[in-house]
Amino acid sequence: MSKQPPALMQMIAELIAIPSVSSVSPKFDQGNRAVVERLAEWLEGLGFGCEIQPVPGASDKANLIAVLGRGEGGLVLAGHTDTVPYDEQGWRSDPFRLSERDGRLYGLGTSDMKSFLALAIDAVRDLRAEDLQQPLVILATADEESGMTGAKALIDAGRRFGRHAVIGEPTGLRPQRMHKGVMMEAIRVVGRSGHSSDPALGVNALEGMTRVLNMLQAWRSELVERYQEPAFAVPQPTLNLGHIHGGDNPNRICAEAELHIDIRPLPGMSLEELRAELRQRLQQALGDGPWQVELRSLFPGLPPMRTAADADIVRAAERLTGSAAGAVAFGTEAPFFNN
Repeated sequence: MSKQPPALMQMIAELIAIPSVSSVSPKFDQGNRAVVERLAEWLEGLGFGCEIQPVPGASDKANLIAVLGRGEGGLVLAGHTDTVPYDEQGWRSDPFRLSERDGRLYGLGTSDMKSFLALAIDAVRDLRAEDLQQPLVILATADEESGMTGAKALIDAGRRFGRHAVIGEPTGLRPQRMHKGVMMEAIRVVGRSGHSSDPALGVNALEGMTRVLNMLQAWRSELVERYQEPAFAVPQPTLNLGHIHGGDNPNRICAEAELHIDIRPLPGMSLEELRAELRQRLQQALGDGPWQVELRSLFPGLPPMRTAADADIVRAAERLTGSAAGAVAFGTEAPFFNN
């Protein structure tokens, strides 16, 4: 049953009290439906039409789409309802109980980002549908912290909500209009094992991987020369060699070696084109050698995002905050909302 939302601090406290950790590890993963249902209850009390959209494959996870007003275009205020896992030993207070110390609020999700949803509701208390020329949408998603399945479900359903969106990620109240993308790839080089006393008995995968490593370092330098965006603290794309494993004993020829890399592309760079270029360069690096090479994505990847500096929503945010719009290193649901 719908009801008027309580005062702001009580809303934040109630949202913090509902666990909604999302994780790629089933050990830590939880649903978010209780959070979504509480938000829907409050927003229905303010006259919003609310739809709870299930996330496929997870009965306890859902998105909330709350709309006030009618028509095309409009504004979306978007936030995710899940939090990252937590280490209980690192907390001085109960992570599921809102507390205040030295002028700061503490609780799992206060900053990232349950408080934003409460603030959005508090900000629209006095709006009436008949006073709006275009609709206002409050969007609360699932699983942003562990795969963005909620945002992807919106795309798969072909939903369209508004002309502009504000995502309430913690940015120190300074607008941000760009972020880098993320892609993580595994490169596996396969040879043939044999005894180290006779190299001709096998094909050493580590020797093939050495060629791959040299290629990647050269490619990284080329990407830095090719792409620059001074708005970022690190103004170029990055390529990190993060994990490598191969072989099992000093006196055996290594049959397999695997490398994991992390690439952070700038806005304007395509994940698909980067993967295609990486595949081509791997083939070139290993040439006609005796190795086999496999490339696989460790997760689908997050595209980079850029909103034009002269976009209406950017100019409005700059005017209201008194800060120029910048760029952040973390990823958001913005690329999916743009789609």
